[in-house]
Amino acid sequence: MDSKQCCVKLSVQPSRGLLDEKFIVLVQSVPPGLQLTVHALHQCEDGHSWEAFGHYTADASGNVNVSEDPSLGGTYSGVEPMGLLWSLTPIPGSKPGLRMRKMNVQTPMEVTISVYQGHQTEGFMDQVALAGVVVERWYMAPGVRRIPITEDGLTATLFLPPGPGPFPGLLDLWGGEGKLLEYRAALFASHGIASLALDYLTPEITMETGKMVDNKYVEAAYRVLQQHPQVLDSRIAMLGLSLGASVTLKMAAYSQVVKLRCAVCVSGSHVQPVDGFLKELLLFCRENAGKTRYNEENQVMFRELLLPIPTDPSLKVDVGRLQCPLLLVVGEDDQNWPAYESAMDMKEMMERAGNSHLLTVLSYLNAGHLIEPPYTPHAKTSTFNSVESTHSVMALWGGETLAHSRAQEDAWRKTLVFLRENLYATAAENPQCNLTFTELQM
Repeated sequence: MDSKQCCVKLSVQPSRGLLDEKFIVLVQSVPPGLQLTVHALHQCEDGHSWEAFGHYTADASGNVNVSEDPSLGGTYSGVEPMGLLWSLTPIPGSKPGLRMRKMNVQTPMEVTISVYQGHQTEGFMDQVALAGVVVERWYMAPGVRRIPITEDGLTATLFLPPGPGPFPGLLDLWGGEGKLLEYRAALFASHGIASLALDYLTPEITMETGKMVDNKYVEAAYRVLQQHPQVLDSRIAMLGLSLGASVTLKMAAYSQVVKLRCAVCVSGSHVQPVDGFLKELLLFCRENAGKTRYNEENQVMFRELLLPIPTDPSLKVDVGRLQCPLLLVVGEDDQNWPAYESAMDMKEMMERAGNSHLLTVLSYLNAGHLIEPPYTPHAKTSTFNSVESTHSVMALWGGETLAHSRAQEDAWRKTLVFLRENLYATAAENPQCNLTFTELQM
């Protein structure tokens, strides 16, 4: 094979694309029956490196098509077109508890895909690849505009899709670790929805005063979207993950300002004191801290904090009040939050109230808590710093890698469908929803 190394052809199409866009990896011009390893390597912005690889055998024509041929081993097996992304794991020797998150959405996620002879499992850096290419995966499509928002004391970033608009809007909230996370909002904007990523736990105003924000802060963020000249003021959604789902449900049910066209809650719960806001919710969790559980590896599980689901109506959002469509996305192996039990209780509450027709539940067997955009590597555990803690813990989020990855892909696709159906009157109003990265460049 050494004399033929220069003939090996490796292509990835598209080589530049959105994170949720599939690619095709094709190896050509190798001897028929040759054993090969297709390897992916990514260095995160924090300096840590991640890798994934599959074992293949060239067909009678000397080709391997990762989209059609089965991996015989590695970090994934079987026919998995995007296994080189979703099965990425920290390279051997990395510190425990890493989680892959894109912090600068204005640059791509770069992945080097290489081909090695034989079925290799380690030592890739010490070997010479037969061929290699660099692939770019973007959260922010060409033409998407990123606008920092500081008015009204907000710590937020608005992402506007390409074109003049007006566009429907979405308020995007993350979970209990705080920080301004932009990558999901950037990806929604790449699909035609003006999205405002909001830091509600650790915004500048909280860092300066030491006081947690109340519902007026979220209402101010909603008004920024509503009053923007390129946003359709009557077509705004709200999406929250984990603690962000708690805020989303509270605002959807009780706010006199936030009038949502629809809401999406990922891995969340309606259990919280009806009176009050973040301060009271976190106090409620602190009072139940004795229910925190640890496994034999000292990984923490918070799901018991809200169990059993209370019958006291003052301790859970009255989802029977909801007047907009609600999508719940839950992993049945969520070890951080009782999302599945909460979804079942919300379903019963809405049936009793006569508004169950507004509810859609996507429930995934063997999926965990961190249900992110598709092809994001599964983090069953990772270090976690809550806003109230002075030290980090190793959180057990749950989920099995393959099932969780399947859930992420399915949930993302159905979430986009849900948002389009509720934020647009017709598909013709949203011509950019199905455009590829390449088409957006044209």
